[in-house]
Amino acid sequence: MTDLIRRVLIATLLGVLLYGGFVIYSGYRDIEQTLLEFRWLSFGLALLLSSTNYLLRFLKWEYYLNRLQVKGIRKSDSLAIFLSGFVLTISPGKVGEVFKSAVLKRTHGVPTSRTAPIVVAERLTDVLAIVILITWGSLSFDGGFVWAGIGTGLVSVALTLILWERPSHWFIAQLRPRQRVARLAPKLEQAFASLRILANPAALPIPTAISVVGWGCEAYAFYLLLEGLGAECTLGLATFFYSTSTLAGAVIPVPGGLGVTEAMIRGQLVGLGGTTTAVATAAMILVRFATLWWAVLVGFLALGWVQVRFPSLFKEPLDGALPPANAS
Repeated sequence: MTDLIRRVLIATLLGVLLYGGFVIYSGYRDIEQTLLEFRWLSFGLALLLSSTNYLLRFLKWEYYLNRLQVKGIRKSDSLAIFLSGFVLTISPGKVGEVFKSAVLKRTHGVPTSRTAPIVVAERLTDVLAIVILITWGSLSFDGGFVWAGIGTGLVSVALTLILWERPSHWFIAQLRPRQRVARLAPKLEQAFASLRILANPAALPIPTAISVVGWGCEAYAFYLLLEGLGAECTLGLATFFYSTSTLAGAVIPVPGGLGVTEAMIRGQLVGLGGTTTAVATAAMILVRFATLWWAVLVGFLALGWVQVRFPSLFKEPLDGALPPANAS
């Protein structure tokens, strides 16, 4: 638990320094005036929409557990365990969300190697959904389809590598003769088998549709925040800005996309949206508090509930149950 708090505090400090730098660069007085004129009801609605996204993603988590025949978990416990993964949303590439698999192992004895592929399947369907949102948003301006084409190509390659069994079998075969890593081979076999169950074409449409609605809620939250700031921006353009920035932050291995997502949101609002730097910076900070940092707070609250339900959760270090970040 101490290590979790340390990670979050470090990321929070980085966030404070980052946002402080943006505010100073953009003009403190201008941003202060912009926030004074902001309609704060929009922020409340943004939090509600982000929370809706979390609940929809929980439905996806339940769908995947059912596909893997993981039974006997109370829905309230499953929800709390799922949300606890948000504590490490600010880890590179969101690999920290494997944390919920470690919690599930400690509380219900489900092997981590069995459920960790859910995180990969979640990320895959999230990316598919975001590409769909980017494609829709790209209709708002000329040249936007280039982004959609690149994203679709990358997703297609990733999906092919996951579903094609030969590369994974070859990789696992290379591990078996090596004493230091041979013990990983059975776990990786189980992980790849689970992943193919979760990511086969028949299993993709439902979770992808859930993701489209969920991430669409957050894109709409961004649009409402822009409206609250008095910015003139269409829903399509706001969706494109938010989705491309979210995708960039997820792909580039920095904690929570810090710096990458913020810079893209601000840059696109000024460069393509025609907003002032003060409005763009304020919108960027508001949407990150309503999404990223709200998720971290929700994760801590959920983890507290899990610890109350299962007092032995942290009697031994939980981090040892997690795979290393570069293994995901």
